[in-house]
Amino acid sequence: MTFDLTEVIRPNILALKPYRCARDDYSEGILLDANENAYGPTTVTEHAGNLNRYPDPYQPEVKERIVKLRGLSSIKSVFLGVGSDEVIDLLFRIACVPSKDKILITPPTYGMYSVCAQINDVQVIKSPLNVTNGAYQLDLENVLSVIKSTPDIKLIFLCSPGNPTGTCLSHNSIKAVLESGYRGLVVVDEAYVDFVDKEEGSVAQWTEKYPNLVVMQTLSKSFGLAAIRLGIAIAHPDIIQILNNTKAPYNISTPSAMIAMEALSDKGLAKMYDYRKRLISQRNEMIKKLNQFPIPGIGRILGGNDANFVLVEITSDKTKKPSNDRASKVYSMMAQSLGVVVRYRGTEYGCEGCIRITVGTEKENVTMFNMLEKALKSIA
Repeated sequence: MTFDLTEVIRPNILALKPYRCARDDYSEGILLDANENAYGPTTVTEHAGNLNRYPDPYQPEVKERIVKLRGLSSIKSVFLGVGSDEVIDLLFRIACVPSKDKILITPPTYGMYSVCAQINDVQVIKSPLNVTNGAYQLDLENVLSVIKSTPDIKLIFLCSPGNPTGTCLSHNSIKAVLESGYRGLVVVDEAYVDFVDKEEGSVAQWTEKYPNLVVMQTLSKSFGLAAIRLGIAIAHPDIIQILNNTKAPYNISTPSAMIAMEALSDKGLAKMYDYRKRLISQRNEMIKKLNQFPIPGIGRILGGNDANFVLVEITSDKTKKPSNDRASKVYSMMAQSLGVVVRYRGTEYGCEGCIRITVGTEKENVTMFNMLEKALKSIA
């Protein structure tokens, strides 16, 4: 079945004549076209980057480095957003008619999909993951059935590795969705993909084969640049053009772009790969210690452990079963009294009694284990 983008994108977006900013025309010479402050920024210290000038609207140099890193063919397949959250919101705005269209999510999953849906007045359809024994894989039969019976689903969000599951979806299951005849956009959120240490990692290069695939990535996780808010969408150039038409004119700031360029340089990548190696090593050490915890209260480690965190059950000493009550109290005590903040995830589907522990440095992890033991001893 041939994919037709005009069936997915809202008619008003297809007809949109995008705002043409000053830097779309000229970026050199005596620039008196954008009402900038000609005397410069009023910062007390000097900073690189001509901060009194509006930034490049598209940041092609940053995109070139992403293309090289991910093995893509062209910067025309790359969009940059203010974090992945801007990408998510833009996808809603270009594809979903409020009060009419729907999206599909696969709980447990990243909460911003549902938040953006509510903001944009879009109904959320849920096809829960198979959570048996912490598998956290697509219930493919149900997903395909829902797609077939609900033609006004415009977006399918697949989080891989998942949050809070820390689990990569099988590539065969993603491929099955893409090849099902579905006529909307399949969005694969790969925020944690650099922490995958097995073959089934990124599907970014699949965008050259599947015109309705959008892959989201970020510099917030493996690159350690959460503060600069730089998210990435990789897709067919026609989709990228629509995102560029719809975004705010200067969404990526010059300081963010400069830092991204440094991080994506050869030296920056070497540092990222070193940190990745250390985080994966610490993740493995965390799993080992949780499995050998010296006192009762630690249950199963769930999921595939493909991210920079571990999802683990907190159990009741009486029933030996996962306990939301105990997990919540352990989380609160650690944060409020013991100086270590983890995340309580017990209310998520298939995560009963779970806390999510981000992998820290060696020193942070030692402290976390000591405080976790103290909290478990204090809370029966």
